[in-house]
Amino acid sequence: MMALWEIRAPRRCLDLPRGPRWVANLTIVVLDSVIVRLLFAAGAVGMAVAAAERNWGVLNQLSSPILLKIVLTVIALDFVLYLQHVMFHAVPLFWRFHMMHHADLNCDVTTGVRFHPVEVALSMVIKLGAVLLLGAAPLGVLVFEILLNATSMFNHSNIWIPEAVDRALRWMIVTPDMHRIHHSVFPQETNSNFGFNLPWWDRLLGTYRDDPLQNQTVMNLGLEQYRDPRGLTLLCILALPFVGSPGRYPLAHKDKMEGT
Repeated sequence: MMALWEIRAPRRCLDLPRGPRWVANLTIVVLDSVIVRLLFAAGAVGMAVAAAERNWGVLNQLSSPILLKIVLTVIALDFVLYLQHVMFHAVPLFWRFHMMHHADLNCDVTTGVRFHPVEVALSMVIKLGAVLLLGAAPLGVLVFEILLNATSMFNHSNIWIPEAVDRALRWMIVTPDMHRIHHSVFPQETNSNFGFNLPWWDRLLGTYRDDPLQNQTVMNLGLEQYRDPRGLTLLCILALPFVGSPGRYPLAHKDKMEGT
């Protein structure tokens, strides 16, 4: 649906043809899925079921209505995801794997599923730990996983939404215009708007940016050190964390606030 929306009502003109990018990005999705299935057979929902059966975690100690536990599970896991995202920008080693996601020179629906297999594995370890400690409701974890995948494709999509609608939606969900700023080539913009589902954490914790330095339709996306599309093939981007330069983007970089 997002792909069709992009074709019918695009927000920006794409600099690169869809074909090679989509082949690379969607191949990564297949690799990620296989690795997660091999390493974490039960997944996050399975961990939630195991925790519930053994009465582990905070929510399993409460006699709250199941609907409340589902809502709390979704909100809590979304906050964990926000903190994880900030961590992947703050810790140089983690940034090396996350920068594969940011190296995409365009931002569309396939960017929302383009994550390095090592980052996906690390993210799953963090998620399983959060589910266990929280005692997350299994149905809440399932709802969260569905929302995470859907909103990631939505907020990375190259779709046009009327500005007034976008501004209203930003109070409840991360919109494409809001998240596109996070994919700006400028480090001070890349290190903002970390939310995937809920926009509240950015607003509450001071990482929200309302508008980009450049107009949404002309702003440069990607990373400043990777501008040649020929170096962003499937094999190159998989090798990026091991051989590429992290640039000025990690939050620990001394020039992180330059230009703000």
